[in-house]
Amino acid sequence: MDIALQLKHEETDLITACMRKERWAQKKLYEDHYSKMMGVCLRYSTNREDALDILHEGFIKVFKNISKYKPGTSLSAWIRRIMVNTSIDFYRKNVRRRTEDLEQAYDLSSSDADAVSQCTEKEILEAVQSLSPAYRAVFNLYVIEGFSHREIADQLGITESTSRSNLVKARSKLQALLASKSIRYGE
Repeated sequence: MDIALQLKHEETDLITACMRKERWAQKKLYEDHYSKMMGVCLRYSTNREDALDILHEGFIKVFKNISKYKPGTSLSAWIRRIMVNTSIDFYRKNVRRRTEDLEQAYDLSSSDADAVSQCTEKEILEAVQSLSPAYRAVFNLYVIEGFSHREIADQLGITESTSRSNLVKARSKLQALLASKSIRYGE
């Protein structure tokens, strides 16, 4: 119990120091959350360089808005939310939106659902990164973040049917990519 109180006090001190723009505190917060948030950014980006851009922009937002953090809530979840929103902003800034036909999406399917279990985490991440920005954003928001198609449509400025269509196509492309990797390696 004493340890938990000490850690809570430590977090409060860190946040207070970040509000005062103390570099040591910003560095500690960045280092403490770097790897987890980099994983979030990698899922939304095409490559490591874009993920780093998103991560750095996200941490700038974290430091600018640290006073809005509500003590007692999960700091990690609060930072993660900022990273996801920064990823969405990056998507909006760098992608032309395409409307996809939902009827075509229903024709896309794959019976090989086991391909994922035969791939490494790196291969899965590479496959997600190889998706088009539109497919990747919808896939991450729906599958990883748990947003509804209505919420995704609002976030990305697309229709709900486009969100559904992009999800179906993203899953189909991922299954095909991952299945080809497992076949290529003879698994």
